[in-house]
Order: sequence, then structure tokens, then C-alpha cells
Amino acid sequence: MYRQSISWLWLVMSGALFVVLYSCCSHPSGTLSSTDVDDLPSAVPPATSTDTATLADTLCYIVGTGDVLPGLNYPDHASRLPYNDGAHLFDSVRDILQRADIAFCNLETVLLDTGGTPKKAPTSGWPCYWFRTPERYANHLIDAGYDLVSVANNHQMDFGMEGRLRTLYVLDSLGLACAGAPTHRTAIVERNGVRYGFCAFSNNLGCVSLIDLQGAKKIISDLKSQCDIVIVSMHAGNEGVDYRHVPFESEFGLPEPLGNVYHFAHLCVDAGADVFFGHGPHVTRAVELYKDRLIAYSLGNFCTPYGMSLSSSCGVAPMLEVCVDRSGNFVSARIHPVVQSWGRGPRIDRQRRAIREIKELTEEDFPDTPLHIADDGTITKR
Repeated sequence: MYRQSISWLWLVMSGALFVVLYSCCSHPSGTLSSTDVDDLPSAVPPATSTDTATLADTLCYIVGTGDVLPGLNYPDHASRLPYNDGAHLFDSVRDILQRADIAFCNLETVLLDTGGTPKKAPTSGWPCYWFRTPERYANHLIDAGYDLVSVANNHQMDFGMEGRLRTLYVLDSLGLACAGAPTHRTAIVERNGVRYGFCAFSNNLGCVSLIDLQGAKKIISDLKSQCDIVIVSMHAGNEGVDYRHVPFESEFGLPEPLGNVYHFAHLCVDAGADVFFGHGPHVTRAVELYKDRLIAYSLGNFCTPYGMSLSSSCGVAPMLEVCVDRSGNFVSARIHPVVQSWGRGPRIDRQRRAIREIKELTEEDFPDTPLHIADDGTITKR
């Protein structure tokens, strides 16, 4: 605002002062640096009209990310909380989240300061993990730019009904829209005159079920009758690097059946879903274009600095930026690849591993796909 009154001398002196200050300051964990980041553009398609403002008004930008588990206060209250109480977890990706019309994540934990009854470990010897995050960490999600949160996953009942109800209370009190619980089956958010409907499903007890196919269809079709664009979240599938490929059949695990993720995704689009975000396997899976709607079968681990393996493919993930028109038709997308390490939040990955993984998996699982995934992460129709 003051450019016209600033002299060239002042600009030079200010630049020099910035360089000195910058070189003397240490960067908190998770902030951008030239070794972490490439200048990756957004999913905005090339303008085909001279009236770019009119073009922008007709498009909607939705960013989806996978599992978020920002810190743990169980069993110790401070042993697995990140630097500066998590204030810098999303520094490297905040700009991408905030510039979207809608940003989504899966909350893979309970928001509860103390208490709750930890769930019992399965008697079969199946491993059991308990995730409990301080309630104040919900503010980090808002500061990062999130608008929608899924609470349909296998950790929302880790601390019984007390943990579930407190999580919903915290999100509601902060105005952060969520869906996936029986009391919160759907959410509607309006941005820039566009109504976005959101629903979330899981195979786990205490969640809106993806096994109840007729119920899922009704939820989605009802949302579509009220909204311009419907976003669906699905938490399902076997976990780990051995399950990177989309199964085209029903899966089974403990203690609940896992469902058929391919069939369920198509059913959701048939019912009215416009953008479909999957997660749960803790690895990245392929993307598919079905009836001009984008399906992402798994977005992997996005912000999980503690409590999960980050080795191999489990430590890389996409931020998937989807561009649709106001009727929900696919226009383009972009993969912003991120990488994690123990104790740190997601950082833009210069090696672009998530792009390569999604490209390879999509070509293998959907060889006839009309999607073209470029080396820079741009996704377009052929």
C-alpha cells in the first residue's frame, strides 16, 4: 500500500537488513526451505478466455489430504507432542490449504485432554493402538485452513463414548464442519456462493457405515438435492505397503469387514458424489475418473509425526488439489507431494515421490484411464 512513497535506497537497505536477520534466525521444524520445496503451481487450468475473472468464478478448488494425527498425549501427557506445541506442523503446506475453496482431512485421533476409557485390545493378538490428542490441537487445523474433517475411522472410539463426544463437541464449538458419526452424518458449508455437502463413511463400529450401501446412497442423494457439490470421504481398506493397489473385490480384516472400496466409490458417484477422497491404508493409492468425477482411493498419511510408521511409502503422500466446475464435473487436478519424518509435519517433497507413485499405480490399476498425470503432478483428461 505504500509502494509509491518508498525510495529505491530504502528498498535496498530493507533487503540487506532482511538478509542479515534471516541468516541469524533458526527455522522452526516444518518451515519452508529451498531444499524442501519446488515452486509447484496450483490446479488452475490454463485460461481459454481473455476474461480470466469470469473463468475463475465458474470453478471450485478442493484440496484433500489423508490422515491427520498431530500429536499424542497418551499414555504420557507430553512425550509425543511436536515442537512448539505443534504451532509449525503445517507451515510448509498452509498456503495450499488456505487458497482452496474447501480443504479436507481425516482426523485419525480423538480430541481429549485427559480421561476416557481406552478400548480393549483384540483377544486374537491383532495389534491395537490408542490415539488421543490434546483438544487445543483442533485450532491447528483451523489455522492451517481446513474446512471439513472426517470423524469416520477406526480410532474415533479409542477412548470410548467420552472421547467420541468430546471430539465432536470441540469441533462443533470451533465451527469446524465434520461428518461420519451417527449424530453428524452430514455437513454443509457455503463458500463464494457454492454449497458444498460433505459426508464420511467407514467400516468401523460407531461410524456411518460403508457396509450399509442403501443408507449411503440415501445420504449422498439427499445431500446432492441440497448442494451444488458433494464431497465424500471413505476410510477403509487393508493397511500397509502390501496394499498399495486398489482391490477390485471385498476385503476382510479384524474386527469388522472392510467392504469393497472400488464398488463403494462407484456407488457413491452414481448416487451424486462429485469428489471422492479415500484413506485408511496408510499408503497412497491410484486415482480414477468415473463419470467425469475424480476418485482418490487413498491419500495416505498426511500429518502423523508420531504413532505411525513413516518408512518407505508410508512417509510420502499427496495433497490432492481438485478443480471442478460448479456442477461437480472434473476440470483438472494437481498432486502436491509431501514427505514426513518423525516429529515433523508434512513438507513439500522435491523428489516428488507421491506423484510418481500415483502415476505408476494409476497406470497399473486403471490402464484404460482417460487421466494423464504429468511429471509435475498436473492431472488432466486426455
